[in-house]
Amino acid sequence: MKKIAIIGAGPAGMTAAGFLHRAGIDPDVYEHSERPGRKLGITGKGRCNLTNNCPASEVIANIPTNPRFLYGAVNSFTPADTMELFESLGVPLKTERGNRVFPVSDKARDIVDALVRFMGVKPIKEEVSGVAVRGEGFSVKTDKAEREYETVLIATGGRSYPSTGSTGDGYRFARELGHTVTPVYPSLIPLTAAGDECRRMMGLSLKNVAVSVTDKTSGRTIYEDFGEMMFTHFGITGPVVLSASSHMRKIEPGMWRFDIDLKPALDREKLDRRLLSDFEKYRNKDLRNGLSDLLPKAMISVFIDKCGIAPEKKINSITRAERQTILDTLKRFSVDITGTRPIEEAIITSGGVSVKEIDPKTMRSKIVKGLYFAGEVIDVDAYTGGFNLQIAFSTAVSAARAIIDNTEVQK
Repeated sequence: MKKIAIIGAGPAGMTAAGFLHRAGIDPDVYEHSERPGRKLGITGKGRCNLTNNCPASEVIANIPTNPRFLYGAVNSFTPADTMELFESLGVPLKTERGNRVFPVSDKARDIVDALVRFMGVKPIKEEVSGVAVRGEGFSVKTDKAEREYETVLIATGGRSYPSTGSTGDGYRFARELGHTVTPVYPSLIPLTAAGDECRRMMGLSLKNVAVSVTDKTSGRTIYEDFGEMMFTHFGITGPVVLSASSHMRKIEPGMWRFDIDLKPALDREKLDRRLLSDFEKYRNKDLRNGLSDLLPKAMISVFIDKCGIAPEKKINSITRAERQTILDTLKRFSVDITGTRPIEEAIITSGGVSVKEIDPKTMRSKIVKGLYFAGEVIDVDAYTGGFNLQIAFSTAVSAARAIIDNTEVQK
């Protein structure tokens, strides 16, 4: 009987295989895609934000789903450990704004290639169709063969970007082996919006804006952030939007309002003085021609429509009430959210194998002896900034170390 099977050659699967290889254990790694790490190769717009250069405690603080489960794993393999690993594999790294870590080359391919070398084994290019308990071990069935193992690590990823191999099969394998899989939905995903306002501003990026998300049914603000975003033909996207989506567990039309403070550095009093100054400067111009110092050109028409003021109205005839409406809209430019893009476009999926059924120290199943999980297939997810890949690396190392401890190395 062959010893160990790893299903999935993404960041978690390749990392676990590499640590096993270092210990003298060569697992069978299954990957049905043409090449390992396809999804990893497109992360960070092809640059690969592989971790965040911060303490383990900050990683935990950026995990909204089941953070306590990951405390041991992240503390035993920290961002510093991740950086040290890739530097040792010959990939120089750099830290950018927000402590995001990238390869100096800005090429995700360098991270993928390093992990492929680290694995030390050639993946089996077969599609796994089922995993079943067989005696004291497991039977792994593919489109070409059926093999037996003592240990199986499921590291198949989620359901996002299925073209890269993340088809959600790991959830099915887990269910068939008796595990509970919590509902799976998109996270870190662009949001769709009502009306045509966003489409009219398509391609416009906003930097250094403050945003908040409000549940309109309760009036409760569930998320606040500061950073960059962009308008698209369908709605909004960008770092602050993707992070906001991970807090919006249920999205129905009319439920959520996304508010943008276009001038967060100015309080209302200072902004009003700035507005009065601009109005004096452009007092004889139409309103549509007098906001260019305050707003991007692509936004002015939509902004004025939202204020409900005639764009051709002369600035010297703007009333105090209309000026207050402009002020209000600068401090709260609202977008009504209708939903998300399809789950296939999510950076990650939220939900997965229930953490109640996995040992947090070893990633070992509490239900099936010899079964382990790592990465996105588990019901854990984090915000943008390299935290999700850190989860993949940390859980993979925890699983690999536990497997090593429970495997007799064949010399």
